[in-house]
Amino acid sequence: MNEILPVILAGGVGTRLWPLSRKSYPKQFSKLIGGRSLFQQSALRMQSTDVLNFASPLTMTNSEFRFIVGEQLQKVGIDPGPIFIEPEGRNTAPAILAASIFAFERDKNSILLVAPSDHVIPETEVFHEAIHEGLRAAFDGKIVTFGIAPTRPETGYGYLELFAKNNGKLATVKRFTEKPDLESAQSMLSSGSYLWNSGIYMFRADTMISAFEKDCAELIPPVRAALNTCKKDLDFLRIPHEEWARCADISIDYAVMEQANNLVAIPFSAKWSDLGSWESVLQAAQQDRNGVVVTDNAHAIECSNTLLRSESSAMEVVGLGLKDMIVVAMPDAVLVAHKDQTQDVKKVVSKLKAEGVPQAETFPKDHRPWGWFETLAIRDRFQVKKIFVKPGAALSLQSHHHRSEHWVVVEGTAEITLEDQMKLVSEGESVYIPLGAKHRLKNPGKVPMLLIEVQTGRYLGEDDIIRYEDLYERPKEI
Repeated sequence: MNEILPVILAGGVGTRLWPLSRKSYPKQFSKLIGGRSLFQQSALRMQSTDVLNFASPLTMTNSEFRFIVGEQLQKVGIDPGPIFIEPEGRNTAPAILAASIFAFERDKNSILLVAPSDHVIPETEVFHEAIHEGLRAAFDGKIVTFGIAPTRPETGYGYLELFAKNNGKLATVKRFTEKPDLESAQSMLSSGSYLWNSGIYMFRADTMISAFEKDCAELIPPVRAALNTCKKDLDFLRIPHEEWARCADISIDYAVMEQANNLVAIPFSAKWSDLGSWESVLQAAQQDRNGVVVTDNAHAIECSNTLLRSESSAMEVVGLGLKDMIVVAMPDAVLVAHKDQTQDVKKVVSKLKAEGVPQAETFPKDHRPWGWFETLAIRDRFQVKKIFVKPGAALSLQSHHHRSEHWVVVEGTAEITLEDQMKLVSEGESVYIPLGAKHRLKNPGKVPMLLIEVQTGRYLGEDDIIRYEDLYERPKEI
């Protein structure tokens, strides 16, 4: 049985699902639908069965998410496989070309299945049947895409026009059509000759390389140079910035698919969503008889066609008499919108960024390889944080120019290095870190460790740090 290499694209920021999805922790790593993140669900969909044989996934992501990727895969029992760190986002074409060249150099007959990390496909068995149906075409040199049978005149998706009316079999794609207006979308739906473009592709590695040689050859030299100069960084492959910056910022659709004459589509009629808006989250979730979806700590009274979502156990969200509304409450930001306008949430993010509002891109909780910290309060000369350290993990040996710190352990035990001394600090005990002192925090136990940190000083930014030693090989100053 031939092995399929899953390629998961996990570097996007998903601004249309603000305030839950932000640049510092985008939607693919969140539990939007179900008990696992979208990224975990994507990886689990591409696990071997009696019919299909999948390799460990190859993931394309960026530096901020590299530890999140590895940790989330391991939590669901998946060998992370190669994790490529892009120095900056250059859209999907360079990423897919890099994965194709990487795979071809290891197996000249390699078959790749490229998928975004933030889609919902609840019927895995049906998805596998579609993959199996398209395998022969991929082996024969076709680029296979999985087109979604449209159920409504959707203006938020791109479309695939087929040469013939969709009869449920492998079909040749005539052309791509960008997001249409409502009248055009209604016409496409009634014609039966169009599918939604899912952005999921399967192909032989050499087929994709040949397609780039024909239609986007200028990308090949910088991508090859970037792969040839990749640096091993712990368990990751770090792509050099200089070469990657030479790559055009272009999608795979524009670079290759719109010109390809060997593109075929498998119509996929099972449930699918790219969760590209809060309205699509409402449609994909389990609704009550009034079309209402609520999460824990959210309550609906006499509401209809409404999503009420609270992401904090300390915040109760109550909707009264709402119709066609989206309400998403985070600890530091709340979105209230009509469901028909959720495609425009990215405009909100742009406005907040322009006004310098930190909630546009960052969360109070910041994920790190050793755990996370959450800002509880901040003023001009002090900041209070909650710090969570995983068992066996340690922060870097570091010092600060502008702040001192006071730590109070509230759960577990901390091993604290302060200059040339080391001591264990238990629950209820505290330690003071003077300004300029070298220090390190470690969790030596087998259970998580939680402490409260109070910072005081003239400047409290995260870039006030000098690293002397670091298990995760981060730069000395960040």
